[in-house]
Amino acid sequence: MTLRLVLFGSGSFAVPPFRTLLESEYDVAAVCTQPPRRGRGHHHHECPVQKLAEQYGVPVHQPARVNAPDALKTLTDLAADVFVVAAYGQILRPEFLAIPPLGAFNLHGSLLPRHRGAAPVQYAIWKGDQETGVTMFRIEPALDSGPIAGSVRTKIGPRETSGELMQRLAELSGPLTVDVLEKLRKGTLVLEPQDESRATHAPKITKDQGQVDWTRSAAEIDCHVRAMQPWPRAASTLISATRRLRCILLDVEPLVQAPTRPVGHIEESGKRLTVATGSGLLEIRRIQPEGKRALDAAAFVNGYHVTTDCRFS
Repeated sequence: MTLRLVLFGSGSFAVPPFRTLLESEYDVAAVCTQPPRRGRGHHHHECPVQKLAEQYGVPVHQPARVNAPDALKTLTDLAADVFVVAAYGQILRPEFLAIPPLGAFNLHGSLLPRHRGAAPVQYAIWKGDQETGVTMFRIEPALDSGPIAGSVRTKIGPRETSGELMQRLAELSGPLTVDVLEKLRKGTLVLEPQDESRATHAPKITKDQGQVDWTRSAAEIDCHVRAMQPWPRAASTLISATRRLRCILLDVEPLVQAPTRPVGHIEESGKRLTVATGSGLLEIRRIQPEGKRALDAAAFVNGYHVTTDCRFS
C-alpha cells in the first residue's frame, strides 16, 4: 500500500520535510499553500513551498480559506489517505480534518505539550530551555493538543539563534515524518495523549516584544536577544546627554561579574562594552544603530562616543 498525501505549508520550516516526501515513493497528490500576499512596494513574496512543489511538478492549490466549501470539495476529490501539515498558517476546522481517512498530522517545532502555539522555536530559546525538538501529532480542533505520533529531540546550542534552530529542526522533520507515515502505512502507529498538566503556550511574537528589559538577568537577556533573531530583533535605546539612539543588539554574552552601577548603565566602554543588568553584566559584542550598519563593540564605542555616562533604556 502506497499512501496518497496532500501537503499543507507555506513557511520555510515546511521545505525540508516536504522535499523528503516529494523525493520518496509516497504519492503526493497536491501541495496547498497560502495565497500570494503583497509586501512593501506591492511585490509578491515568493512562497518557498510553492516553488518546491513546482520543481517536482506537483499541482499547487492556494485557497484563501481552506475550510470553505469549494476548498473542501477540491480536497475531497484528491482522495488522499493522509494530510501532512507544517507551517501552514490557517486554522483547520473539523470538516477539513474529517476528509483524510487516516487523519491529518502536523509537524510542530517543540516537544509538545511544551510551547503550543505559533512561536515554539522562539520561546524555547527565550525561556532558556536546554533541549527542544519536533513533534508530529494528529490534529484535533483544539490548538496543538492532538495525540503525539512521534518526536525527535535535540540540544539547543549555547549561542544558537531562533533562525538557526528553526533550520535545524526543519531538517530533523524529514526523517521523523517518514517514520510516522511508515508506521501509519503498516498499521503499527501508536498515538500517545499529551499531558495537559505540562502544557505551556507560545503565542505569535510581536514587534514590541523585542524591547530589552535590563532588570532581567544577563543570562535572560542573552536568551531574549537570541530568541528575537531574525525577527523582530532585540532593541534598546542608548541615552546620553546629547542624544537618544535606538540600537539592535545582535550578539551579546552574559558575564558573571556583579554590576557596580544601576541597571542599564554602561559599566565599561572601550574595546569592550558591558552593561549592568538585574543580575550580572552583559557584554555587547555586536550592535546595529537603527538604520545603520552593524558594528563590533569597539567600532560602536568609538564611532558614537559611548562612555560610562551613557545608559540603555
